[in-house]
Amino acid sequence: MKKKIKLGKFINFKGINNRLKSFFYTGATSLIIILIFFITPKLIILKNNLFFKSLEIKNESKNNLEKVLSGKKINEEQDDDLNNLQVFQDIFQYEDVPVSSVRLNASTIKQLFKDTNYNLKDVRESKLAKPLNLELLPNEMKMIENTKERKNLFIQIVLPLILEENNQIKLDRMKLFAILNRSNNSNSEKKWLNLKFKHYGVKNRDLLTLKIRMDEIPVSLAIAQAAKETGWGTSRFALEGNALFGQWTFSDNGIKPKNADSNQSHKVMKFQVLQASVRAYFRNLNTHSSYRDFRKYRAAARDNNEKLDSLNLADYLKEYAATGIEYTKVLKKIIKQNSLQDFDDVKLLPNSQLIKKII
Repeated sequence: MKKKIKLGKFINFKGINNRLKSFFYTGATSLIIILIFFITPKLIILKNNLFFKSLEIKNESKNNLEKVLSGKKINEEQDDDLNNLQVFQDIFQYEDVPVSSVRLNASTIKQLFKDTNYNLKDVRESKLAKPLNLELLPNEMKMIENTKERKNLFIQIVLPLILEENNQIKLDRMKLFAILNRSNNSNSEKKWLNLKFKHYGVKNRDLLTLKIRMDEIPVSLAIAQAAKETGWGTSRFALEGNALFGQWTFSDNGIKPKNADSNQSHKVMKFQVLQASVRAYFRNLNTHSSYRDFRKYRAAARDNNEKLDSLNLADYLKEYAATGIEYTKVLKKIIKQNSLQDFDDVKLLPNSQLIKKII
């Protein structure tokens, strides 16, 4: 006998089955959504870590010593071929900016310094300097017969320029370390990093190389080199081309040395303003392969929490001039005789609209 199937029971069973399926689909979909929200941040962090090759900033001096003793090679900056157009890009931009002031004569500058209570005696005692950034040297530098007076005026002019450049590098290093200590970086931070990679000639986004190159130069060393290269501000290159550090160029935008041989094609770089010359000098020491040992010693001092010593760092600048080691001896003599290390821990006072108006 055939068993009768009640239509109502069949319909009720089918409805329950649909509800179970609906519940299953809803639960599965929710689980997938939860997994997506859980996994996505992890994937983003992994992507950023791989993209920026993040490294931990810490004291590696002990590990490096152990590696050297065991014959292993320690991590060093890359040895890149520099793209000078990128490295000096922000410096070339100075050429498009019109000079905002006329060349002040020596007596006017002295009076300006007097009116603002800016003198080296106070700077040495207070360790504070006024942000009086002049764009040009006075033509009368070579006419100041008193050697001490001429040296003091030169230092007063270049000191704020050097301090300003070091301040900018300090800020950049702080930003770099902040980026390295975060696992997730913003688009603006990525853009900033890419710009700094260009300015410091770093390829393959190597953060160790950027950390080594983006660093300060002792004030006393920079003053000594400017004094040596310009004869304390009296050279033709300094007065005609704002060239404080005698950097060479093989382009047309330079000043030809008067006593240069006919087969020599180099010129001395000229700049629109003095600050551009200072920045070019910093960028040169911080990127050129000739000063690799200079940067290596500086990085080691940083790792050991040591103060940057200009007298020690000067030993690594023998490639800066044709006289080699004798050049480094002259630099150290200038630093010692003029007590230039007094300025190494000087801070630059914040700028003000009043001072800008005075200049």
